[in-house]
Amino acid sequence: MTHDIFLALIAFAFVSSITPGPNNLMLMASGANFGFRRTIPHMLGIGLGFTFMVLLVGAGLVQLFDRYPISYTALKVASVIYLLYLAWKIAHAAPVKGKTAAGEPMTFLQAAAFQWVNPKAWAMALTATTAYTPDQTLTAIVIVALVFGAVNLPSVSTWTVLGQQMARILTNPHRLLVFNWTMAALLVASLYPVLWPN
Repeated sequence: MTHDIFLALIAFAFVSSITPGPNNLMLMASGANFGFRRTIPHMLGIGLGFTFMVLLVGAGLVQLFDRYPISYTALKVASVIYLLYLAWKIAHAAPVKGKTAAGEPMTFLQAAAFQWVNPKAWAMALTATTAYTPDQTLTAIVIVALVFGAVNLPSVSTWTVLGQQMARILTNPHRLLVFNWTMAALLVASLYPVLWPN
């Protein structure tokens, strides 16, 4: 991997990790509802889960989808159903009681597993492994995965902090309700590229 490709990879990893998407929207909602500390497993699940996903996609998982095209449809259906379920959970999150919210934030394993039905994660993994590993060597794939692992966690943490800071103005149950429904609506809107691809 050349120096120029490596720098371009870092830029792509940062931009794709920091921009809005299902992961970041859910982290912002979790930060607002549960705080930073309780959202750490969620953040780690995203960071490590996506790194592992990049490794598997780069190692040839895509060929399996090419061989069985029906799997693309199954993945799309699973993505839509699960994202709608998560949006419903966010919209109906219990109001804050004292300094904590009722309910539980997403666990490490749930967040890691979610990457496999996250449309943005798939787009990022496919682009990274095709554009930045032209020789498709194991070394190049590992480098891509490690770069994403290093860049992703600080990026997604930013959204949790943003949500945590917003919690200061969400002390009113009505404001929190509006915030949660807005986050749920944005999460549903993130399905647009899946349902109506260009």
